[in-house]
Amino acid sequence: MEKRNRCCEPVPGPLEGQRTHSSHPEKRRVSSADLLGTCRELLIEHLDEVYVLRHTSKGKLILTK
Repeated sequence: MEKRNRCCEPVPGPLEGQRTHSSHPEKRRVSSADLLGTCRELLIEHLDEVYVLRHTSKGKLILTK
């Protein structure tokens, strides 16, 4: 059932291995390029649901369930 684009392997970067919430009040900022790499879509698992973050041809980001 899981669709996977072969180019979409995890991109090493500041998020790798981080699973705990920060105790600092600042919000984390992550660039879309760090998340998506060279791919147009990213699958995000959240509370047993899968969401798709998609970079459109017009440069927008869309998150769908």
